[in-house]
Amino acid sequence: MIDHMRDLACVTEATELLLGAAAALDPAGLAAPSRLPGWSRGHVLAHLARNADALVNVLEGRPMYVDAATRDADIERDAPRPLGVQLADVRNTAARFLHSASVPADWNRTVELRNGVTDAAARIPFRRLIEVELHHVDLGLGRDLEDLSEEFVAREIDFLAQRFSGTPSVPPLTLKASDGRTWRTGAAEGDPLPVTGPAADLMGWLAGRRDGASLEFSGGPLPVLPPL
Repeated sequence: MIDHMRDLACVTEATELLLGAAAALDPAGLAAPSRLPGWSRGHVLAHLARNADALVNVLEGRPMYVDAATRDADIERDAPRPLGVQLADVRNTAARFLHSASVPADWNRTVELRNGVTDAAARIPFRRLIEVELHHVDLGLGRDLEDLSEEFVAREIDFLAQRFSGTPSVPPLTLKASDGRTWRTGAAEGDPLPVTGPAADLMGWLAGRRDGASLEFSGGPLPVLPPL
């Protein structure tokens, strides 16, 4: 069972950790490339703020974004802002998200995100936690996937394995972490091939943060996963 209130507490903690790390940036560091191709650190912070607004929209029954072009334009518009403005925006939008997610509601209801994706309302706080944790790593400020909690890594692998489950373009796979945990994903038909390695590397590959070079796979090159 999803404990959305516990996830909200984790979001608050992770947001403060990210803001503390980003506060040490100077103007050159803010404008420097992040670990995401084509995005500066300013882009990452702008996206985090706009994503919080978007998830408030989801929780309150509005479209997540007006459209993809507006989403991208808003990030480009906000990316060059000074650090103080960026940090205040991330903090203020995080507070609005926390407020919206703390209002008594039917947490079993289905909500709609972008591109027709739907989910239980109770999972929205964890979706926000994913954004904060992974984009903290994307900032390239010394935090890496191995620094994320074991619980978070396992839940994120489970989340992404479910997302790719039944996808015909992904062959049937069994994801095997070095500590023995396993997940099933990919096409429903066929004998699954094992992909084995450290949990952080499995998560990084599924989330598009690592190329999977450290993973063991007997089926030739690792399959190309659909974009998230």
